Amino acid sequence: MSDRGRRKVRTGVVVSDSRDKTVTVEIASSFRHRVYKKTVRRSTKLHVHDEQNDARMGDKVRIVETRPISKSKRWRIDEVVERAR
Repeated sequence: MSDRGRRKVRTGVVVSDSRDKTVTVEIASSFRHRVYKKTVRRSTKLHVHDEQNDARMGDKVRIVETRPISKSKRWRIDEVVERAR
């Protein structure tokens, strides 16, 4: 089965919700370094479209790739997985 035509789905944490209809989501990943065998942690910040202004800082959200909405937004919120306490 090919992945062509499938939208990418990622899970991350909202780190900023100050803009209207936009949140910043940080996606963390870790992997073993192939030479040194040490665990390396990396993170990526993405600007995500939030039509209902539903997500708040600290929420865990699932985001899905979509058409370009603005210069920096290519993702939208699919659902809020877990609310921040």
